[in-house]
Amino acid sequence: MLTPHGGGRGGLEIRPGLWAGNGLVRGGAGTALVGSRQKVADPIKEYQAVGVEECATSCYPHLGRAYRFGGGVLLICRQEVLGRRTRARRRSGCRTVGRGTPAC
Repeated sequence: MLTPHGGGRGGLEIRPGLWAGNGLVRGGAGTALVGSRQKVADPIKEYQAVGVEECATSCYPHLGRAYRFGGGVLLICRQEVLGRRTRARRRSGCRTVGRGTPAC
């Protein structure tokens, strides 16, 4: 893993929040989104904006982090998607009835 980085650990941050050092500490995926919930959600929303609909995720330690990820990062992403849909419905003249059901 160190060879592509000139034998050192510096320069493992590809962009803010995207870290390429996973291979130094464990096998498997070589990159990780790191940071606060918002900082991890931001690149996921960027991927959504360019058409990515699915991705595989893993968390360390597995169960506790997975709950935090689902309750934090995925909630932020879901709210963004729902907000965009709501704004699009409003622009098209749709109204919402009941539990968020569109009436178009």
